[in-house]
Amino acid sequence: MSRSAEVQRKTKETEVRVRLALDGTGRAELATGIGFFDHMLEALARHALFDLEVRAVGDLHVDQHHTVEDVGIVLGQALSQALGERRGIRRYGDATVPLDDALARVVVDVSGRPYLAYHAEPPTWQKVGDYDVALTPEFFRALATHGGLTLHVDLLRGQNAHHVVEAVFKAAARALGAATSLDPRVKDVPSTKGAL
Repeated sequence: MSRSAEVQRKTKETEVRVRLALDGTGRAELATGIGFFDHMLEALARHALFDLEVRAVGDLHVDQHHTVEDVGIVLGQALSQALGERRGIRRYGDATVPLDDALARVVVDVSGRPYLAYHAEPPTWQKVGDYDVALTPEFFRALATHGGLTLHVDLLRGQNAHHVVEAVFKAAARALGAATSLDPRVKDVPSTKGAL
């Protein structure tokens, strides 16, 4: 069973292509035009052990919002396709990750029911390089909505915006990697309903 997908989306604002393999090694090839965002997507792939390829061309002359959100949409769609009927997965995952002063916790249920609780705002919204930190919840909202994830993101502590965002992405990666991994004891869908 190949747990991989390729999804493309083209609008007047962006053109995004994502290739995703859940049972990967953490390899990433990224080009979104936003350096720090590429760095975060690389961390996501590496720590989830997903193989991820993202190509995005967006209206960055306007701002970064459309590109970041649309990458979240397409990555969520690819994740959902790669999971298929979600048979044999662990379903739940959680991770608490430190990065210097920052400590982030992410808990995920790969339930098919989209929900985001995001409580990981750094003390001041600012830019990291050319990346607008305020777009981080927009990315995770799009990922949760289109990936069918219940996602809880909490900042336990942290002052430095770079550290906060990176800790969040790494915690999300570890939680997603665990939740989407296969458990040989689970023969069907991990739900008493028989479907996710």
